[in-house]
Amino acid sequence: MERLPRQVAHAQQYSAYYARLLAAIDANALTSRAALARLPVTRKSDLLELQKAAPPFGGLNATPLAGLSRVFVSPGPIYDPEGRGEDWWRFARAMFATGFRAGDLVHNTFSYHFTPGGFMLEGAARKLGCPVFPAGTGQTDMQVQAIADLKPVAYAGTPSFLRIILERGDALGADLSSLKKAIVSGEALPASLRRQFNERGIVVRQAYASADLGVIAYETPSEEGLVVDEEILLEIVRPGTGDPVAAGEVGEVLVTSFNPDYPLIRFATGDLSAVLAGVSPCGRTNVRIKGWMGRADQTTKVKGMFVHPEQIAALVARHSGIIKARLVVDNTSGQDGMTLHCEVQLTPRFSARRLPNDGKVMDRKPEAQRCNGE
Repeated sequence: MERLPRQVAHAQQYSAYYARLLAAIDANALTSRAALARLPVTRKSDLLELQKAAPPFGGLNATPLAGLSRVFVSPGPIYDPEGRGEDWWRFARAMFATGFRAGDLVHNTFSYHFTPGGFMLEGAARKLGCPVFPAGTGQTDMQVQAIADLKPVAYAGTPSFLRIILERGDALGADLSSLKKAIVSGEALPASLRRQFNERGIVVRQAYASADLGVIAYETPSEEGLVVDEEILLEIVRPGTGDPVAAGEVGEVLVTSFNPDYPLIRFATGDLSAVLAGVSPCGRTNVRIKGWMGRADQTTKVKGMFVHPEQIAALVARHSGIIKARLVVDNTSGQDGMTLHCEVQLTPRFSARRLPNDGKVMDRKPEAQRCNGE
């Protein structure tokens, strides 16, 4: 709370968006969570329109484009900045809590293409002194070959891709036993999948992060909830509002970041979670949350990538025969899958004509019929 007034004043001075949004706010008065809760909310779902109006970042950035290190894009499209500081996304703490230590070779399967995932882990590994194999996504057989040859001790990526690599290694008769620890993100980690990894001798822990904020919370050796990262303030609020919920109640995750380049203030992630009571047995004393508990809006993740309602609407607009559509995402086999259910207007192959009792000719109009398409 001592840092909050300085961060808000910084955002007011250097971010065009927050200069407008917080124009009437006295930053020096923001010395409590109650005062923070009175500030307006900025929603992740608003970024698309904000960035269209004021490219590339909607004016939310406090460091100009020329002073940044990289620019990324997520589905939407939504553009995200990366500054020039060491471990800018703050993943090092999460990796250390997973057991990563200096000298560990990290097989990093997060994408280095368009999105920031690969660089999030790369910067943290560099801070910890870990060499990295930049594997990226896909090319499963080559992933297996690289692990068998280089024998990395650590993995970074989605849990589903780790499972795919291990199963492919089994099929090819490759020795992947060098893997002993893994940090996973971008997807839920079911208890059954964690057990499969543990049975292979791999310790797996989760990090909850986003392309806007970096690490929000991370799992520790106690594996009881996720400890909130020390460089943010986290609130749980009633979805669609900025009103804090009672302790332990499920609500939407709001984050205030102390990042000087991208000072997001009361940023609504759209994710649901709840505060976990007590202190972690691992000894870390910061607030814990129960982990990712769903979405407060219609956005969802598939294989670590967001799918937005606007994208489904754009698909529907390309096909005049679709009346309504619903995208259903499931994970029944441990791998994300999508099915698009459509209600369509079928083109009739004939028009039936009959003579009613009054002798007039009538056309029987085709009716809308329901069908599922994948």
